[in-house]
Amino acid sequence: MNTQRQVLQDRAIVKLAAHLPDLIVYGDFSPERHSVDYFDGVLMFVDISGFTAMTEKFSTAMYMDRGAEQLVEILNYYISAIVEKVLIFGGDILKFAGDSLLALWKVERRQLKNIITLVIKCSLEIHGLFETQESEEGLDIRVKIALAAGHITMLVFGDETRNFFLVIGQVVDDVRLAQNMAQMNDVILSPNCWQLCDRSMIEIERIPDERAVKVNFLKPPPTFNFDEFFTKCMTFMDYYPSGDHKDLLRLACILESNPELESSLQKYVMESILKQIDDKQLRGYLSELRPVTIVFVNLMFKEQEKAEVIGSAIQDACVYINSVLRVFRGQINKVFMFDKGCSFLCVFGFPGEKAPDEVTHALESAVDIFDFCSQVHKIHTVSIGVTSGIVFCGIVGHSVRHEYTVIGQKVNVAARMMMYYPGIVTCDSITYNSSYLPAYFFKELPKKVMKGVADSGPVYQCLGLNEKVMFGMAYLTSNRKEGYPLLGRDEEIKYFMCTMREFLISNCSRVLMYEGLSGYGKSQILMEIERLAQSKNHRTIAIALTKVSFHQNFYTIQILMANVLGLDTCKHYKERQSNLQNKVKTLLDEKFYCLFNDIFHVQFPISREVSTMSTLRRQKELEALFMKILKQTVKEKRIIFIIDECQFVDSASWAFLEELIRTVPVFIIMSLSPFLDMPCAAASTIMKNRNTTYVTLGAVQPKDIRNKVCLDLNVSGIPKELNSYLVEGSCGIPFYCEELLKNLEHHRVLVFQPMEAEEKANVTWNNLFKNYTKLTEGLETVTLRDAKDIKEVCNLTGDVRLKNLSPPASLKEISLVQLDSMSLSHQMLVRCAAIIGLNFTPDLLFEILPCWNLKMMIKALAMLVKSNIFYCFRNGKELRMALKQNAASFEVHYRSLSLKPTEGIPHGHQEQLRELESEVIECHIFRFCRPVMQKTAYELWLKDQKKAMHLKCACFLEENAHKCSRCRSGDFVPYHHFTVDIRLNTLDMDTIRKMAKSQGFKAEEEIIFSKIEIPKKSEIFPENISSEEIREKVLSFFDAIIIKMRTSEADIIPLESCQCEDILEVVTMPLAHHFLALGEKNKALYYFLEIASAYLILSDNYMAYVYLNEGERLLKTLGKEKSWSHMFESATFYSLKGQVCFNMGQMTLARKMLRKALKLLNHKFPSNFISLFLQTHVESNRFFHYVDQQAQESLPPGKKRLAQLYQQTTCFSLLWRIYTLNDFFHYKYYAHLAAMMQVKSALETQDNFQIIKAYLDYSVHHQLAGYQGTWSKYEVMAIKQIINLPLKGEGIEIVTYVADTLGYNKLLAGHLELAIDLGSRAQMMWGLLQNPNNRYKVLSWLTRPLFLKNRHKQLIQTLGWLWDLSVLEEHILSKAVFYFSCMDIMLYSGFVYRTFEECLEFIHQSEDNRILNFHSGVLLGLYSCVAIWYARLQDWDCFHVFFNKAKNLVPRKTPTALYSQGICRYLEGQVLYLQKQIEEHSEWAQDAGVVLLQNLETLVAQNTTAIIFHPRLYHLMAYVCLLMGNGQNCDLFLNTALQISETQGNVLEKCWLSMNKEWWYSTSELSKDHWHQTVLRLPSWEKVMSSKNAPGKASAHAALTASTGTPNTRLDKAEPPVDERQWDNADVRITKCLSESISSTHDG
Repeated sequence: MNTQRQVLQDRAIVKLAAHLPDLIVYGDFSPERHSVDYFDGVLMFVDISGFTAMTEKFSTAMYMDRGAEQLVEILNYYISAIVEKVLIFGGDILKFAGDSLLALWKVERRQLKNIITLVIKCSLEIHGLFETQESEEGLDIRVKIALAAGHITMLVFGDETRNFFLVIGQVVDDVRLAQNMAQMNDVILSPNCWQLCDRSMIEIERIPDERAVKVNFLKPPPTFNFDEFFTKCMTFMDYYPSGDHKDLLRLACILESNPELESSLQKYVMESILKQIDDKQLRGYLSELRPVTIVFVNLMFKEQEKAEVIGSAIQDACVYINSVLRVFRGQINKVFMFDKGCSFLCVFGFPGEKAPDEVTHALESAVDIFDFCSQVHKIHTVSIGVTSGIVFCGIVGHSVRHEYTVIGQKVNVAARMMMYYPGIVTCDSITYNSSYLPAYFFKELPKKVMKGVADSGPVYQCLGLNEKVMFGMAYLTSNRKEGYPLLGRDEEIKYFMCTMREFLISNCSRVLMYEGLSGYGKSQILMEIERLAQSKNHRTIAIALTKVSFHQNFYTIQILMANVLGLDTCKHYKERQSNLQNKVKTLLDEKFYCLFNDIFHVQFPISREVSTMSTLRRQKELEALFMKILKQTVKEKRIIFIIDECQFVDSASWAFLEELIRTVPVFIIMSLSPFLDMPCAAASTIMKNRNTTYVTLGAVQPKDIRNKVCLDLNVSGIPKELNSYLVEGSCGIPFYCEELLKNLEHHRVLVFQPMEAEEKANVTWNNLFKNYTKLTEGLETVTLRDAKDIKEVCNLTGDVRLKNLSPPASLKEISLVQLDSMSLSHQMLVRCAAIIGLNFTPDLLFEILPCWNLKMMIKALAMLVKSNIFYCFRNGKELRMALKQNAASFEVHYRSLSLKPTEGIPHGHQEQLRELESEVIECHIFRFCRPVMQKTAYELWLKDQKKAMHLKCACFLEENAHKCSRCRSGDFVPYHHFTVDIRLNTLDMDTIRKMAKSQGFKAEEEIIFSKIEIPKKSEIFPENISSEEIREKVLSFFDAIIIKMRTSEADIIPLESCQCEDILEVVTMPLAHHFLALGEKNKALYYFLEIASAYLILSDNYMAYVYLNEGERLLKTLGKEKSWSHMFESATFYSLKGQVCFNMGQMTLARKMLRKALKLLNHKFPSNFISLFLQTHVESNRFFHYVDQQAQESLPPGKKRLAQLYQQTTCFSLLWRIYTLNDFFHYKYYAHLAAMMQVKSALETQDNFQIIKAYLDYSVHHQLAGYQGTWSKYEVMAIKQIINLPLKGEGIEIVTYVADTLGYNKLLAGHLELAIDLGSRAQMMWGLLQNPNNRYKVLSWLTRPLFLKNRHKQLIQTLGWLWDLSVLEEHILSKAVFYFSCMDIMLYSGFVYRTFEECLEFIHQSEDNRILNFHSGVLLGLYSCVAIWYARLQDWDCFHVFFNKAKNLVPRKTPTALYSQGICRYLEGQVLYLQKQIEEHSEWAQDAGVVLLQNLETLVAQNTTAIIFHPRLYHLMAYVCLLMGNGQNCDLFLNTALQISETQGNVLEKCWLSMNKEWWYSTSELSKDHWHQTVLRLPSWEKVMSSKNAPGKASAHAALTASTGTPNTRLDKAEPPVDERQWDNADVRITKCLSESISSTHDG
């Protein structure tokens, strides 16, 4: 039975009936419109308080889940209870009017007495529903009820598309009056109702001075049986369910299909509801908080006429209103009688009906309706109120009786304005500001206190769109502050400057057109052009048009000529006449002056000649006259016309302009939005003119958005999070940025505080890195000049989540317009994509799209890409490159396009679409062009629907949430998923592997590692083998590997590069957010940790930091669970934090985090000397036990244990390095314990890579600690371990890693030749393995030994590879190292590879880069090199700027070669500054010299300072001693440096030392501008290579190379060695000169 009933209720006719009262469903009305029906009955008006306030609360909430659905649930919870009660008592719900409803009991007059009693009983029970209830939102919901009874008239009216009905008459007026008297919880009876009721049954209370009464309660006699009374009353009701249907609330629930009735009922329902019924969508689909424009129309009649008379007027008004609204996609939502007037509630912007320029269209419609209805017979007064804003649009009521309605403060304000400002069209301030109509179309009205409206704001009268044009009202205006720069539009201004020059030197017209969407800043560009164009040699006239300009013939020329003739400033027509006479008296006979009357609103006498002219002839004469005036004017002074919004130029004006540019030399500059339709012929001709430059505006760049925000907020810096939010959300569109910023200010999430100094004494996790992006230098003085010495920065309040903020209404409206213009299928695709996120893959989209096939989806995607809803990318790399820079402006050559052959044009669109579909098929990643669109579409989903879709996405994505197949598909946190049960799908990968194994299959990693034999004691390196023999064997082994990699047919080299970054962005990151949306916090935490770990692998510490903060928020909400999985997640969290801190150079914080992680892993690290001693003893025994047992086979540890061991190994690996960095004596014991525990943990994993890495780390530890006899042993053990590895998959990568690491270690140890040999092989192997991240690291450190060995050709070759890699992979660190090396070459090698200016520009552009900021070493080196450059130039102001930047980075100490190199350069800068102090006899010089010498000595003494940098440090110490007059120590340090350089083969440093030793003790002196002269003579690398024997090639580089006589070792074995003899023939005199100049760097 229930199933059958459900089928009945799913019928379209039943769904239609639910929107209509029984009065209509079962009515039999004349097909004529209008029709009138009469009957008796009781009316109940129920007014519910609290809903409007609740709607406002939800509509102004910050976040995207602000709850349209929750609002629907609350509304319908209360309203459905009332509806149900009314239906049970036999009532018929006539209308829902927002938060009120009108019900009818239609009976014969003789039955009214009993029915009134019944309705009073119903009313009291409704009050009873709300006496003790309070809504979940804390709102006190109360009702007031009014009853009236008597004779009722029903009017049905409409047109061929829509029907409406009204109940009118005295009873309707009575119920409204009674409702106005009611207070909360009252039941008021109208006078007539009180007369007709059974007074003996009712206890009342009189209302003073009124005939209406208030009901207190019913007082039936003791013998009264209400059930019998009720049953009797229901027999009077025609359609009350009874018999088999008695359990139904309404008979209309089981209507049989009836096409004729269905067709009739459809006319009473809005089109959007019909679409919903046809598409069988959920009822809640149309319920949302939505920006709309309300137009409330009230018609008051001349006198109380009969229904037939009023009906005729209402019919005429309705037909016209409907026709006007239909043009602009507006709809009549309700029609009802209101205080003796008929009111139409009209809405623009319902779901599916949003259109561009909605507010303007609404005002146009309002004025049009006002003008028409004011002329309708019997209508006395027409009043219209127009408001704009967010209201609730949705279906309210009960499942069996509901209506689509709008609720919100904006609806109330429109209704109040309509009543308090009768006889005019009024609008609120938001409508006024959003209309973009000229101000003279409005008049501000006096404010009135309106019932129920706390503060309506300013109220304006709309005067109409056909008022006379007022001169001087079309000026180009801008809200830009004085002195505010035009940001990001340099290229656009260059177009103007170039075209301006062409115009001034030629005698031809020029046209410059800027096309851009609304919000791109076209008016700002024209304002800047107007400022730049000001000159006494030409005249500039600038005007701005509006939408109404297009509808006024010749309007643009009228305004331009008024400005040319000086009429724009005239106050009176007589003044205009006088000006005109003076201007044209030599050009025009006086009898033709009257031609100006209409166009300039003057009153010259009309001559006989003009009076006989036709309209067309007058227009032609006027145009000819204007042309004469302009020709005369340009002879005196050139004219520049500037026209803003020229898409609103009327066609007559276009024709005149087209003629003008052909006959008069003028310069016209225009801005326009893209034409919606084909432009007129004249406009097209101008666009195709050979002298027209047409520029399509692009978005401004991210740095310009940042600068705009800083200037708008008047701050010197903003948080990086805010910068990212605004850059991404605005898409480079200035208007979007402004609206997003206003929204943030509205929600009060921005706080302002004084800017702190960059040096932080106490570094914490929260202030770990510079959180602010700063205003570009040079812009600061523009608006911050009054800020005195205090600079402010902007910050965000508390835990505000910018990503979850709901978009501002203005931007949401733009997106809704786009959405509603799409087909329903395209809307569904966009909404599904919005669930996935800003980026999505077609695979996942296809998974969640309901009932789509692939071809259909591809076609839809192609259409949406063409419509600029989505971008498409082949891979993640393309996406990342696109996001770094917005699309720039470009010139469109319409003339060239018009000259192309036009054959096949009808098929062009289809062909283009097919090509686009082919392109879409190849794309694997899509992205919303506008993030606002994604957020808007996301908000349209209901809560349950969102959850279901998020669940679908999560189920699909989790199978791919791991590393790429190239990286063997593991977790980013090793063995992570074995420790935490996070999977939605029942089969995890381990289960799948077990199932495959049971069928006889092996996983790839098993195949590989089954071939690995645990190495036994090898005879590869006999005990007495020399180090030279070991070197040859190792190099030969790597050479053999390279040959095999190049020639082997086996699958050694992977076919594709690493895809982990793509997986991270399109799988792992979305998955975390899907689980957050599902409320699965544990799962979300798991993926946040995976993301952080992945970003660390990708060297992006900033993003790792961001997602660790996301994880921290979740950890706090999860509380302190004691489960092992929770403990492991916490340990991983602290381990990752420690890695970020370590990379950042914050070692104290890193140590704290890593120790905490180890504690959570049940491996507490000692904190005092006693526990250190005991644990060292215990761990030493375990260590040697594991080393001895390594050769024996043992069972591998379980997966959970492996996950724990991997985390331990990582923590210990970093801990020993941290302790090694510290100068405290006992810290070396902590370091030794950590290094030993790393090896032990690695051995326990039985993983080859972990074991080899641990051996190499242990070797480095011993080397730094000075254990000369031990470190080589562990290097040999690592090499032995790789000999038997299979050359496939992980094995080949481990071999390459060993070559890389050994080479780097040899560099630090000062073995330059071996470092070059190993590095050249390692970079080649990484290249063959298609691993750019690791190849960049090798190339970065490989440049150092080549530089120190003076092997310049190989150095330049290596730098070329590094540059290519940085460009190809968009790798910022590669580029930074490249420029660091270029600075070193200029400073020390005596030639230029990249100019100083290029290096400096890179630093300025990249110093705020999030990745570079976390690598202190390379930035320290770059800043220090620039400081040295300026010190040599004696430019001490610039020196201090960069030296101080470097100084801030010094405390961020990291155990890397880049940091050591950077600190050497920094100290060299200090030495040069010390020299300046001594020369100036500073009183602090001596103390500064002592401190500097101590710092240098300390650095040499530290274990972590690589030996390779010792010669430079000793060199600096020698020079400090020389400056301070300590010759003995100077000699000692010089000789020590020379000795170490000789041992290491450090040719560069040795040459410097030799020259300086000779120079320091000579009597020669250098001029102060010697470095200036040297810089000018430094040759470029190209010149060095191209002039083998020319004198100009002789540089310091030649001097240093020639003095060594050391042959170069080739990097590429296939290339012949460099002919070093080319350097020997250089001019000796110039060589000596440049050599001396280089040697002078330490002398000033």
